[in-house]
Amino acid sequence: MTVHVNIGEAKTHFSKLVDQAMRGEEVIIQRAGVPILRLAPLPGVAKAELDLQWRKLDALLSRIDAIPDRVQGLDPHEWDEDGLPI
Repeated sequence: MTVHVNIGEAKTHFSKLVDQAMRGEEVIIQRAGVPILRLAPLPGVAKAELDLQWRKLDALLSRIDAIPDRVQGLDPHEWDEDGLPI
């Protein structure tokens, strides 16, 4: 998806535009409706950012896997069919 913004809007929302560019969206900055530049990550930076996000996801999934089963060892009558406490 391509995002077109004027310079004033780019100043106001610069951090948001950087995040969009890092996610791979094309960000075009315009002056008086004429495109003047494209905001894009440097080569290698996007890959490093993506690698960091994957590591964070792996860490989160490891923590989720370490959570014990909610109903293991508990009275099955204390839980409804969706695994929620009664």
